[in-house]
Amino acid sequence: MSRFALRRDRVLVPVWVAVTALIVLSMPSTLEGLYGTASQRAALLHQVAVNASYRSLIGPLHGTSIGALTAWRVGVYAAGLAAVTSLLVVVRHTRDEEESGRQELIASGAVGRRAALTSALLAAAVADAALTALVTAGLAARGAAGALALGLGLGAVGLVFATTAAVVAQLTESARLARGLTGAVLGAAFVLRAAGDSAADDGSSVLTWLSPLGWLENLRPYAGERWWVLGLFAAAVALQACAAYVLAGRRDLGMSFLPTRPGPATGRLGTAGALARRLQRGALLGWSAGFLLAGVVFGGLTGGVAGLVGENAGAREIIRRMGGRSGLTDAFLASMTSMLGMLAALYVVASVLRLHGEETSGRAEPLLAAPLGRLRWAAGHLTVAFAGSALLMLLAGLGLSLGHGGRPAALIGACLVQLPAVWVVGALAVLLHGLVPRAAPAAWAVAVAFLLIGWVGPALDAPRAVLGLSPFGRLPKLPGAPMEWPPVLVLTALAVLLTAAGLAGLRRRDLTGS
Repeated sequence: MSRFALRRDRVLVPVWVAVTALIVLSMPSTLEGLYGTASQRAALLHQVAVNASYRSLIGPLHGTSIGALTAWRVGVYAAGLAAVTSLLVVVRHTRDEEESGRQELIASGAVGRRAALTSALLAAAVADAALTALVTAGLAARGAAGALALGLGLGAVGLVFATTAAVVAQLTESARLARGLTGAVLGAAFVLRAAGDSAADDGSSVLTWLSPLGWLENLRPYAGERWWVLGLFAAAVALQACAAYVLAGRRDLGMSFLPTRPGPATGRLGTAGALARRLQRGALLGWSAGFLLAGVVFGGLTGGVAGLVGENAGAREIIRRMGGRSGLTDAFLASMTSMLGMLAALYVVASVLRLHGEETSGRAEPLLAAPLGRLRWAAGHLTVAFAGSALLMLLAGLGLSLGHGGRPAALIGACLVQLPAVWVVGALAVLLHGLVPRAAPAAWAVAVAFLLIGWVGPALDAPRAVLGLSPFGRLPKLPGAPMEWPPVLVLTALAVLLTAAGLAGLRRRDLTGS
């Protein structure tokens, strides 16, 4: 079963591990260009110590070596990616398998009742071990002890959330709910770490110690490693794994300890659109709250961006490559709106691929057996996806205005101008689902590729031709730069054409076929 799980994840796991490792390993050379002298690194250490907003976003800085700066700059976010990979793997091979009925078929043979859970945890452990090995090997030249500490910390965070997902998968009856609840735990861990780091500049806050992401910071790679912190990770993994195994042995296959609440006696969902909104409202509410909060945080950082960057020409140049050749504050705001747009693309892909999930799970077939056309069925989910992304960017603009303390029209407009690029990514997901449903999950790779181009590309001084591969690189850099309508209109038209082609393919092909 472990070999089967790894075979099914032969694309997902290598891609996520490679992306996470690339983000970490590409950072030292960038930081050397930005902070090449000891005085520049000392000035950065002081600025981070006095800027609570920046600490809440990235974390405290514990040293002035390039290795310490690398662990500070990407540690929390790389750990978040490792956690997402691990929880997706575990839920996929536990609750997803039960929901589809495949686990019942396997369990009818000579297979232990905890075998599926064991194979899922082993698959996640293989992914986390691969990430640990890549990061340790890639950074070993800058200090073997620090590289090992950072690699083990990232892998340990992944294992903590793998076992968290294992527990949640026993409690819930739905794979979607299991992913959502485990993701909420990850979000709570980030909020606790951010609140703790905002209160203390050395990671000593109680709130920081309540979060596994805070444990990674307090492991202090390249800054006098605290190896005993790994014991906290080991204890959390052991306790959660034991709880998951106990729960797995006490429930029936396909059941849960938190059963789904029965609906009303009489139906209240009269249309396919109403059903789509009901299925996706939880995800939309969660994303909306996150975008509003992110906007407030990013807006609050604008007051200190000039002091944080100081006279560092390299840092100023990266911000301007991301945000345009306007004033530093406007360039920073433009870079943040672009980043929020790329994150909104992840939401729209997840929302569009709900169509794929409904179809492959067999839930779409009973609906379409009624007098309901495929286009009407798809339109409900696509409305939530595309209109929902507009809502996210509107809330992000509102949050930026609240955090920045003004300019609501300019900041909301800067966020909304990202929508054509967001919709192009969503339209690609529609196209893949409509024409080649087996390849529909590849839409995630497209969205992540655009995210990497927009995030890592400017730091690596990538050529404009590479940055232009992302639709986000074609948009005007608002606020600060003049509005340019041609790329906005072209991307909008492209999104319409790709969506129409995908819907045409969906209308003509067999369900769950290619």
